[in-house]
Amino acid sequence: MAQKIKLSTIAETLGVSTATVSLALRDSPLVAAATRDRIKEQARALGYIYNRRAASLRTSRSGIIGVVVHDIMNPFYAEILKAIESELDRDRQTFILSNHYDSVEKQRNFVETLLQLGGDGVIMSPAIGTPPEDIQLAEDNGMPAILIARSIEGLDVPIFRGDDSYGISLATNHLIGLGHRTIAMVGGTDQTSTGRDRYQGYVNALRKANIEVDPGLRIPGPRTKQGGFEAAVHFLSLPQKPTAAVCWNDLVAIGLMNGIARAGLVPGRDVSVTGYDDLEEAAIATPALTTVWNGQSEVGRNAARALLDKLSGSHEPDGIHLIKPEMRIRQSTGPLKPHPEG
Repeated sequence: MAQKIKLSTIAETLGVSTATVSLALRDSPLVAAATRDRIKEQARALGYIYNRRAASLRTSRSGIIGVVVHDIMNPFYAEILKAIESELDRDRQTFILSNHYDSVEKQRNFVETLLQLGGDGVIMSPAIGTPPEDIQLAEDNGMPAILIARSIEGLDVPIFRGDDSYGISLATNHLIGLGHRTIAMVGGTDQTSTGRDRYQGYVNALRKANIEVDPGLRIPGPRTKQGGFEAAVHFLSLPQKPTAAVCWNDLVAIGLMNGIARAGLVPGRDVSVTGYDDLEEAAIATPALTTVWNGQSEVGRNAARALLDKLSGSHEPDGIHLIKPEMRIRQSTGPLKPHPEG
């Protein structure tokens, strides 16, 4: 079998110390950039592989971060992950990704595996029904946790997410300002802090405008384009005949608009629709979707930075850190017109 390449082999080849090689391979500023590049090039040429396990024994750090979210196929989480990755890359951290699909058991298995691997920390959008004890387990075993997108009561950890109540109130107020009074809310669930906060923002905006809150105008459940598309039949058959819809997210809104169009109506003219998150797809939808920017990039960047700071000895204050949403007005909303069936 071929001999394993050692740091001393690289050092002898280049005429430098083993300590210099070790520092260079860890991108230490104590080694000049030109020397670092020369050492790395030689290491690659010799086929040297960095022994992360041995390094973790020396430093008590593995350089591994866990990230667990509901579903990476959702562009909302993809945008957060992109920001997390960018921030971790700057610190030469490797991350392991898991989708829990709202399975507490799957999430628990991932966290336990991460602990077994000696993970340095975990960033998570917790599954529905996650008990605080599951996250506290990581904290108690020296693996700090940062939450994103969703909150869990009873935990003293930093939480980064958009201000969902305020953001949905922006969308609802926009529709009210266009003259709409019969406004449905489509999608979401009260099982998450996000769902509860967004519905409360919708309710608050209606009450502030002296519009009666009609529970019959709420269509809970959908969180995907397919769900929004299927909800269009229910939406269009409501006896209250809503003229506008505040949707749980952009995916639901785009699906709902497709369903409305399939029924022969024109979104933005016959029925106004707002989304939430301002995904890349929102601006190129037909019609372009009026939505609310929810700060995904800020959430990801701040969460990663908070974890790295915590690992280096500083401490981001525990509790909820809210990103302030912003309205993006496009073509899917317009002034109130008589209901096409009215």
